Amino acid sequence: MTTAAIEVEGLVKRFGQRVAVDNVSMRVERGEIAGFLGPNGSGKTTTMRVMCGLLTPDEGGGRVLGHDLRRDTEAIKREIGYMTQHFSLYQDLTIEENLRFVAGLYGLHPLMEAVDDTLASLGLTERPHQLSGTLSGGWKQRLALAASVMHRPKLLLLDEPTAGVDPKARREFWEEIHRLSAEGITVLVSTHYMDEAERCHRVNYISAGKLVVTGTVEEVIAQSGLTTYLVEGGDVAEAERLLLAHEDVDQVAPFGAKLHVVGRAPGPLKHAVEGVVERTGSHAALSETSLEDAFIHFIGGNGGNGEGMS
Repeated sequence: MTTAAIEVEGLVKRFGQRVAVDNVSMRVERGEIAGFLGPNGSGKTTTMRVMCGLLTPDEGGGRVLGHDLRRDTEAIKREIGYMTQHFSLYQDLTIEENLRFVAGLYGLHPLMEAVDDTLASLGLTERPHQLSGTLSGGWKQRLALAASVMHRPKLLLLDEPTAGVDPKARREFWEEIHRLSAEGITVLVSTHYMDEAERCHRVNYISAGKLVVTGTVEEVIAQSGLTTYLVEGGDVAEAERLLLAHEDVDQVAPFGAKLHVVGRAPGPLKHAVEGVVERTGSHAALSETSLEDAFIHFIGGNGGNGEGMS
């Protein structure tokens, strides 16, 4: 019996001729916060739906919380919480009414005790009678999270949970995720935000339905094999133009008055940067490669598998 919360191998999911999930194998340890990164259309949402038993894989299998992914889908659904990418509760019901509805679906008893405990745990006691549709983006996310965890799941799947909310609400949401993790809940969260990915214990990158790299943030950056320079001063605009045209430079990104210059071959990259800064009166210094640099490197020119499939 596996000790992992999620252990799947060779998952394939097709929609007609389109392969949304292409031979994905992944392991998420119990109690871990695992990040799931990838561009739009890369297969993140479809993979998560297969893992939580909402979709049946065409090939492959594995275990989720010790249950067989193909045979035990109902058992899996009872032990997980799944927060969808878009707010899926009833907009014309109050916060309390939505939680009572969810508590009824899970058969929680006593029902109102479960509702009151959930309201209190996430700081929603001051507004139980407010219509859900009138909440801000941050409060909607907080309500959706409350509904996802009120039955005390062992595994929480979060599909881009902070899209469209302000930085303060995002930070508060992640503080809550870490609190839940400290209580023993395993979390798999998809995100586009690099600062959120850095809050995870491990990250998994998917592109065009394929899992391309997995590991801690430090391991993923190391696996990219990239070297990074910061270029500033002088004619930065001309330096950017010259660097973008150089075959040994993979990425050039402006950060304020500085350029973030990235390449795979340390020697040729150094030579390219030194030549450009000499011509433009700029100066350069080695810098740390970021998770965003690695992300762009691993997905390459392939932005996903197209047509909105996520």
